[in-house]
Formats: sequence, structure tokens, C-alpha cells
Amino acid sequence: MKSLTPLQLEHFLAHLAERYELRVPILLPDGTRTIGSPDDGPLALLGGAVPGKPTAAFFPQQETIFTAIHGRLSQAPPPPKPLFILGFTATDLECLRFIDRFFADGIRDDLYFRLRQGAVVAGISGYCGAKGTLLPPAAGNCDLELFLAGDTWLVIPYSGTGTELAKELPNAATPEEAELFKCSIPTVPDGGETLLQAASALLCADRVPDSFWEELGERCIACTGCNLACPTCTCFGVQDWRSSTGVERSRTWDSCQLDGFMREASGHNPLGSEALRSRRRIHHKLAADPRKWGEISCFRCGRCDAACPTGIGMMAVAADLVARFG
Repeated sequence: MKSLTPLQLEHFLAHLAERYELRVPILLPDGTRTIGSPDDGPLALLGGAVPGKPTAAFFPQQETIFTAIHGRLSQAPPPPKPLFILGFTATDLECLRFIDRFFADGIRDDLYFRLRQGAVVAGISGYCGAKGTLLPPAAGNCDLELFLAGDTWLVIPYSGTGTELAKELPNAATPEEAELFKCSIPTVPDGGETLLQAASALLCADRVPDSFWEELGERCIACTGCNLACPTCTCFGVQDWRSSTGVERSRTWDSCQLDGFMREASGHNPLGSEALRSRRRIHHKLAADPRKWGEISCFRCGRCDAACPTGIGMMAVAADLVARFG
């Protein structure tokens, strides 16, 4: 375990930029934070999880699959340098672990792993949450972790790559700093996990009536904010764009809350109402995914609850399910 002052951390990141394409939490002109290039805004490590989807680093909102110009097919090359991404919280890293499984299942998704392969992921934790609150350590699921302890950033490596990078740092953490990190690791699941498990059991037992989803559907305005913010939402649509010289095929995030999400060419729509679409959004993560993957695919990051203007994010709906049908 090593330690860095804030200035030393900036120098460390600048050094990494020689070998990696950096993605770090930055401050945008409107005062919000996102994970982006250091050239796009000042470093903004404090404040907790970024509001947007952190997994967009590997699954961007829009990306080109291939271009066909004068009959010649061309695919996007891998990035010239591997990515180094700092800013994933413990729950974000759980989300990343899940979609790594998702995109590797069956036919491996080359577009995703074109960016993911060789990338170095650094978690962020410690007393750097909103108003200085504690972000629990991930203690894994990443190559290395940065933990804010007072005015010092502790660097804790986990993978071989993380260990090699940490070797370049001169200052070892003090025993007091190491103990502070150790004591901050959660030892029991939080209440949010228990709530989702209870809601999942209700859905798997088919104890939720259709009337509940009709009520939920009446509140949904199909803004798609829940899907756009969710780190484990992986649906996308494919489009072909024709120009004077050829065709470009791209993929763009899709949303199960949109009317056209499953509409067939015949006009039939298996999800033809807001009630059915709202049910799918919740049922997918809390019931269908546990059957397929052995785990709930919501990791309680809270982004959908923060984004939803009508109060029907995942945790809010789970709480309502348990209160009414548990």
C-alpha cells in the first residue's frame, strides 16, 4: 500500500498519460461531474459517484460498428493506447463485473472488449463522498484503488498490473493509514441489498398483481432517464446510415421504456403498454437476471432513483413492492 499527496497524485496521473488514455472524474461547465478526458475539464475526485453511467467508458452511448465505402469494409481499430479509468465506486465496480460477464457470454462482443481489453480500472473510495462522507472500499474488482484518508490518497493494488504501477510510487502508507482503510471495509450487506432480495422473491413467486404495473405505468413518462443512467443496462439498437460514398453501421443505447423497443415489423408489440414496459424494467433485473446469472443485476447505485422525475426508480419500486405485497 502506497500513499500520495494530492499534488503527487496529479503527477502520477500525468505520468500514466504517457502510456494510457486517461479517463478521470472531471468537472463540467454546468457544475456537474462525469468521467472524461483530463483535457475536457479540471480533475474532480471529490463528491462521490458521478451521476452518469460509468460503464459508458467501455459501452459508449453511440459507436461505429463498421463502415462500407465503395464496397470495402472497415472496422474501428482498437485505441492507440489502453484505457486507464479512475472513478468507479464499489457499487460501480460490481456493475462493471456484471457487464463483463454479460458481454462475454455466448458470442463475445468484440466492440465492448475492444475498449475493455487491456484497460486498467482504478476504484475510488474513502472520505471523498458528498460532503466528505465515506465511500466504502471495493477491496477488489479493480486493478487498484485510491482511498482518501484525510489529506492523503492511499493506493491499494489488487491485480498484477496494479501492483506494477504501485511499485513506481515512493511513499509507503503508514500503519495508521493502513488501519483506517482496513476498518472502513464493510463486513455486512447494507439494507438496500436486503430490500432488493425481498422484492426479487415476490416477483419470482408471482405475487405482484397486474394492477400494480398499471399504476406504475401511469406514472412513467418514458423519459428513459432510468436506462440512460443505469450501469448494467446493455440494450442497444443498430442503424445504417447512407452517404454519397458508402454506409456506416452504428449502435446506440436503447430503452425498454420506449414504445418501439420490441415492436415488430408486423406492428405487433409484445410490450405495447407502459404497464408492460415498466414491469419488464423491474422484472428483468430482479427476477429474470437472477434466473440466468445467479444474481440480481441492480447493485444499488441509486442513479435511476436520482434520475426519475416521477419517483419510480428501482429502489423506490422495490420498497413499494415489499411494503404492499411482502
